[in-house]
Amino acid sequence: MIVTDRMEETIQASDLISRDLSWLKFNERVFDQVKKEQRNIFEKLKFMAITASNLDEFFMIRVGSLYNYLDYDKVRVDYSGLREDAFKMKLMIESQNFHRRQHETFMEELLPSTEEEGFILSNVKNLLDEEQKIIKDYFFKAVYPMLTPMVFDGYHTFPILMNKLLIFGVITINQGDKKDNRKLSFVQIPSNIPRFFEIERENVMIYVPIEEVIREHVFSLFRNVNIESVNLFRITRNGDFTLEESEDMDTNFLEEVKRKLNERKTGRVVRIEIEEGYSKWMINLLKERWIINDDSIFKIPRKSLMDFTGLWQVIGNKRFKDKIPPTPPPIPPLSYPDAATEDIFQVLKHKDVLLHHPYNSMEPIMDLLEKAADDPHVMAIKMTIYRLSKNSNIVNALLRAVENGKHVSVLFEVKARFDEENNIREAKRLQKAGCFVIYGISNLKTHTKLLLIVKKEESKVTRYVHLGSGNYNEETSRIYTDIGLLTTNEVLANDVSEFFNVITGHSLPSTYQNLLTSPREMRNRLIEFIEKEAENARNGLKSGIFIKINSLEDSEFIFALYRASQAGVPIKLIVRGICCLRPGRPGLSENIQVISIVGEFLEHSRIYHFHNDGDSRTYVGSADAMVRSFDKRLESLFRVETSVLEKQVMNILSYNLRDNVNAYVMQEDGSYIHKEPNKGEEVFNIHKEFFKLTPAMISDVKLIE
Repeated sequence: MIVTDRMEETIQASDLISRDLSWLKFNERVFDQVKKEQRNIFEKLKFMAITASNLDEFFMIRVGSLYNYLDYDKVRVDYSGLREDAFKMKLMIESQNFHRRQHETFMEELLPSTEEEGFILSNVKNLLDEEQKIIKDYFFKAVYPMLTPMVFDGYHTFPILMNKLLIFGVITINQGDKKDNRKLSFVQIPSNIPRFFEIERENVMIYVPIEEVIREHVFSLFRNVNIESVNLFRITRNGDFTLEESEDMDTNFLEEVKRKLNERKTGRVVRIEIEEGYSKWMINLLKERWIINDDSIFKIPRKSLMDFTGLWQVIGNKRFKDKIPPTPPPIPPLSYPDAATEDIFQVLKHKDVLLHHPYNSMEPIMDLLEKAADDPHVMAIKMTIYRLSKNSNIVNALLRAVENGKHVSVLFEVKARFDEENNIREAKRLQKAGCFVIYGISNLKTHTKLLLIVKKEESKVTRYVHLGSGNYNEETSRIYTDIGLLTTNEVLANDVSEFFNVITGHSLPSTYQNLLTSPREMRNRLIEFIEKEAENARNGLKSGIFIKINSLEDSEFIFALYRASQAGVPIKLIVRGICCLRPGRPGLSENIQVISIVGEFLEHSRIYHFHNDGDSRTYVGSADAMVRSFDKRLESLFRVETSVLEKQVMNILSYNLRDNVNAYVMQEDGSYIHKEPNKGEEVFNIHKEFFKLTPAMISDVKLIE
């Protein structure tokens, strides 16, 4: 695998950065958390597990998508300027380099320090005699009955090997047979067997990887034959698919989703991770079977660990619960300081409430929904749901509302990647109870986060609305930073009511007043705002663009920012993950700065702020600046008009730009440099500072002097 100088020149010459190469840079920033000296071993293992999970999804979706082009001879030109074959070569080199750094760090920096922290990863042979007996008993009573050797030879078809499971490839020869009569059998380790067998000593926990337990006793699965080699490997399959839905969302649609979920289990193999010392005969057989090249084979050192996601078992052990630094308790919302004592319905009739999670709890939303479920004056509840926690209190409240005779409409996005099965199950529960459930809209994903509660109060009807950037998920609300607005504002209530009529019925929307929606108008309106800033700059008026999003990929949006930069508009972007824009390129983007915040919480909120010569426009919502967000999803951004709430949102931007602990500054070539405090400058960590925020601290916030 050689990436030529010409290929690198092509990549750097492009005014856009490859989405996939940018994503790998993002995972490197997550991996950088593993190397932070101030983090203890358990925090480091947590981030190691996250990088592994991220990489699994990257191969399933992004590399899987690339193979869709390669396998069917379709043309794909990446933002880097490279065609599909050359781009795959570059992508695999970067992935292999990252994979190597992961395992070197694990072996050289993490493993040597585990014993002093109270645990050891061990194979069976290093255990005490009595511990080996315990392992043997565990294997034969609990593990052995779960294992099924599957032979592949002239009489048996090639078995279906599952995505992301640990698998042993065992090569055997019948006694007296020649070597060319060897056979290959596969032993998959079921996912419901714990990743490690735990042995508790007085001062230390011993973790024995399940593959070592099985390896020690694998002979019991292959009696009266010679075992030539035992090879541990793991495969990643293509998980990218496009649903071909018809406009009629009938019951066949759910069956289509279920069918596609099953296809994930048998999709083409895009990566093989295999333990070093493997059989070349076996790997050649697998390569031929799965039509895969050497660049997609990732070698795991024997002293390392296959599949770092299993480390969650270590991190989650109750013995070490005090080792992960606790998150401070949530503070009351700045606009709702008496959240624990006041009635949420009464509060919202007089003022709006802005929530900033996880610094503010999700409780006000749950309080509103649960009160609505029981309030005899509430007539209807409408809601969009993208991702839910398991055993969701949201669903329980909606079920209670239906039981209490209220009209409940829920748009369940059953195409939310990797949450499809949970969403289908919960949607069916609601539907069975009498809720009006919509399973997505045509070929669009519904990603917008909206809640509408209709309540009859004396002689009028009041609509209570929640709009947000985050999912209605109690678990992620404690680790994702998101923004939500609770309001009875009539303008927003009309907009949200209109939007629900569009997505639940057959209605073409009129113009929204304070809502930007996609796929209808969002890209064009945002570009209009960018162009207005450029016009102000050219006319000598004050201008400025401040955006905080997860991903920046849409080329039309990016080139609008380039034009604004050339007009003299100062542009500051906070982009956590993928960023296809090149900042600081002479003649193109000198006035654009990009930072990425990666730390204790996952930055998930989206904010678009345009200075507009002092008459600012500030929008918050669920949409990133991506083609999928603008063209392939139902998305919304809502305008924050109330002055005090807009200042709170502006302060979120200001704090992000001040951070010198979690911030990485993007360079023109697509690399990132960790931002450090300047000499004499105080450490400023937003994941701590937001817990200290008071109303007085945001009273004079300014983004443009």
